[in-house]
Amino acid sequence: MPAEFGPFDKAEWLRLEKKADELRRLTIQTAIWGGSGHLGGALSAIDIMTILYYRFMKLDPNDPNFEDRDRFVLSKGHAAVGYAPVLVDYGYMPIEELKIFNLTGAKIGMHLDSNKVKGVDFSTGSLGHGISLGVGSALAARFKGKDYMTYVLCGDGEMNEGSNWEGIMSAAQFNLSNLVIMIDNNKCMIDGRVADEMNIEPLDKKLRAFNCNTYRIDGHDMSQLNAAIEAAIDNAKKGTKPTAIVLDTFKGEGVDFMKDNYLWHYGSLDDEKIEKCYASLDAYYRERCARAQKEGK
Repeated sequence: MPAEFGPFDKAEWLRLEKKADELRRLTIQTAIWGGSGHLGGALSAIDIMTILYYRFMKLDPNDPNFEDRDRFVLSKGHAAVGYAPVLVDYGYMPIEELKIFNLTGAKIGMHLDSNKVKGVDFSTGSLGHGISLGVGSALAARFKGKDYMTYVLCGDGEMNEGSNWEGIMSAAQFNLSNLVIMIDNNKCMIDGRVADEMNIEPLDKKLRAFNCNTYRIDGHDMSQLNAAIEAAIDNAKKGTKPTAIVLDTFKGEGVDFMKDNYLWHYGSLDDEKIEKCYASLDAYYRERCARAQKEGK
């Protein structure tokens, strides 16, 4: 249960890279156990979920409902095939639950039900509701005199839903500095490229116009992720605006044949693809560690 995070040095960077690699592999394995899954958008979101859960968020898997915990809303609820492994690895549930992912009798389905899955505060799936849920959570913290943070992770494709922009306006209107809105900007959605279906750019300029403290970063760079979240937490203590972070990511990040390919919004893996997945993840992890070794201090 992280309380005060330590320095982001080379050792910490490498620790987070190792955890992100483990979670990517467990995400692939979960889809294998379940027969399929929304792999593309889960893999693009692994890095932000890794740094939130394993560096910043106040949580206790032994007491999932303790009042002062930070809240996380997976607005892009179809990415549960990546979120459930985080919860299992963190200690909320045994790995046996993943082995029957989305099968008959399973607690963990394609979209996570907060009534069945420990550690999930909000059931999501239908897109466009997450930010409004986050606004309610952040307001509740204020009314209760609590200092917990609420983090909302949206998909870029769902930002063509007007309800999200209503939620952002509300967050600014109520000065919810304890709310962090993160957009997994992997530029793909189920039907194709986001820009072709309903162009949402320039996201960062729009969010600033909606009165958010806004950062646009490489969503697969742990150093940039760390700086943005530290800034958001600092803003929660000193500022009045909500924070928005545009995460420039790639669908299917870490698996070469899935990367930046909207056809991998959802899919299944045969034996040949499974072998290719893990070979690609091996190379990807080496590349990520090399970067951390070179740029870390």
